Amino acid sequence: MISQRAFFALLLQVVAVTIFVGFVLESSMASSAFFSESLRATIVESLGGTVAPVASNRDVSLNWLAVLLVGLMTSFVVNLSVACSGWIGTGGSRISLSEVFVKTVRWSWWLLAWSILWLVAFLSPLLTSLLIGFVNLAFGLFLAGWCYELLDRRKWSRTAIDEASGKSSQFRAMLFLVFGMILFTVISVGMNWCLWFNLRIPHGDSVMYEEHLWNVLHGKGFRSYLDQGLFWGEHIQFAHLFLLPVYALWPSHLLLELCETLLLASGAIPVYFITRRSSGDPKAACLMGLAYLLYFPMHFLDIAIDLKTFRPIVFGVPAMFWAILASESRRWKTMIGCFLFCLAAKEDYAIVIAPFGLWMACHEWVRSKRQNTPRDAARFWIGIATCVLATIYLLVVVKFAIPYFRGWETVHYARYFEAFGKTPTEIATNMLLNPKLLLGQLVTVGSVIYFLRLLVPLGMPLRAWSQLLVALPLFMLLCLNNLAMQPPGPYHHFHAPIVPILVWSAAVVVGADFARTGKGTMAKWIVSCSFATTLLFGFSPVSIHFWDPGHEMYWKSLYVQDDRAKAIEAILEQIPANARVASTDYVHVRLTHQERSYDYSDYPRKVANYEDRVPTDTDLIIIDRRHRYSIGVYDDISKLRELVAEPDEWELLPDETNGYFAVLKRKSSTIELK
Repeated sequence: MISQRAFFALLLQVVAVTIFVGFVLESSMASSAFFSESLRATIVESLGGTVAPVASNRDVSLNWLAVLLVGLMTSFVVNLSVACSGWIGTGGSRISLSEVFVKTVRWSWWLLAWSILWLVAFLSPLLTSLLIGFVNLAFGLFLAGWCYELLDRRKWSRTAIDEASGKSSQFRAMLFLVFGMILFTVISVGMNWCLWFNLRIPHGDSVMYEEHLWNVLHGKGFRSYLDQGLFWGEHIQFAHLFLLPVYALWPSHLLLELCETLLLASGAIPVYFITRRSSGDPKAACLMGLAYLLYFPMHFLDIAIDLKTFRPIVFGVPAMFWAILASESRRWKTMIGCFLFCLAAKEDYAIVIAPFGLWMACHEWVRSKRQNTPRDAARFWIGIATCVLATIYLLVVVKFAIPYFRGWETVHYARYFEAFGKTPTEIATNMLLNPKLLLGQLVTVGSVIYFLRLLVPLGMPLRAWSQLLVALPLFMLLCLNNLAMQPPGPYHHFHAPIVPILVWSAAVVVGADFARTGKGTMAKWIVSCSFATTLLFGFSPVSIHFWDPGHEMYWKSLYVQDDRAKAIEAILEQIPANARVASTDYVHVRLTHQERSYDYSDYPRKVANYEDRVPTDTDLIIIDRRHRYSIGVYDDISKLRELVAEPDEWELLPDETNGYFAVLKRKSSTIELK
């Protein structure tokens, strides 16, 4: 028999799940956080409900009896699985169902709280926006709680750890982590390569980095023909040049994707050692390494929301982890070398390196005061020097280095902060001297959602508040960055430098938890949160979106080569290597090895003298007519810019691609198609 308390706990869980599921299915806004509109309609109809032909916030009629059945089944599965896990973990000992019900119900409060607030959300548009942004996090916390209870039912304490063979335990943990790294690499590389073959990767801000290597290797300079000059005028970013030795052997963008994914996966190794150092437990260290591999903000560094798949800024993520580990073990030369590599990955890393140096100094000063021991002078002054030098480096890069290579024009990313001004000086001045404007842009629903989507997947490690403060300056800039907030969350690449800081903070919390309780409670909680949130937010085979036929991240739409991708091969085979080709963004990725590879768009480029045309030495123009960004733009071939403005200069070649592509050839060009 179960206790009265357990019965009410079970009843509360069923009610919470039922109401939450019903409210989510009723609202197109709330359900869009989980799945596509078509999948929502399928679910509603499978539950005996109906979907109205006109979409609105309440456009379905639910069969609440069927929804109640979903709540009952969910509660049954959750409690049965936790009970079975406990039975196995205790070696077949008797399990109290009352205890199981009481333990699992606590995670249902997130669903119930969201549902209650949703009932009154109509009173405030601000509350509605916040609840829409939090709805999948609420369900994610419920799932994470379930996963945590499954793990927590297994015996795992300091006593058990001490009794086990240290070397054997560490070997098994490392072996399990390496398996996770291999699995992550195989899946991610496969996805990246499929996107390339399926013409889904843009050239701009992705494949253009491969063009840098090709051009450097062939004496054309460190540039892409997208740039206004040398790439130094965009960023002081050259970490990808270290790939030149292997690129010379395999000159392909596929190599860059492989290397980037390998580097991201390798970050799990320093995460393991950082956690091992703080907790003394290889199992906790392994779980933290797995949590990093499951951390969905890291996944979006590999494949961003706009399918930009290669960014040198990612190279700094494992380097920053190694720098943190080196600082903890007082290997100062290694730390400095890692910091320098981070800065080579992008100047943005200075925004976390400087506060990290300040944290080192402050942490050492506080430690010496609390313990009444002599201050570690080396750690203190190296921290101060790191802070000062990183700050100076950032100022020099933004104010002098990049503008120098742009002909003293303002850095291009100043426009991301247009609410504060047009130049870095004006932007910084307004941020410092106009607190009303700053707070108005900073304290928003989007900022709260961004904050939660970064930290909830790591179990909200707020106890490591001093470590989290290292990420604060860059996080504030992310919240003020117009592009990074579309949509609010870690979906682009801008958050790369703070990923190591946040994961490090979580590792510190794991260590503190072990010191306090002697158990791996926090490690289990963090990996549970990472898994649950990647299920809801990610795009890998672990996520819902990957399998949703109506979602833009559906695997058949992105990773299976379609007729459009096959049609381009017939064109590519005919183009000689010495041709100078202008092409639209997603075709451009396959033309970076031409004599010249120009961008075809309405964006003014220096190579075309900032005029609305292609460069005068262009031989061919290839236009992608059926990519989703091209549909409606290039439907009418007769209205193409060149055929209207320069009909005597250009001829339209016969279409051999069933309308997928259009090819124009300059009449005066001497190149011969194969």
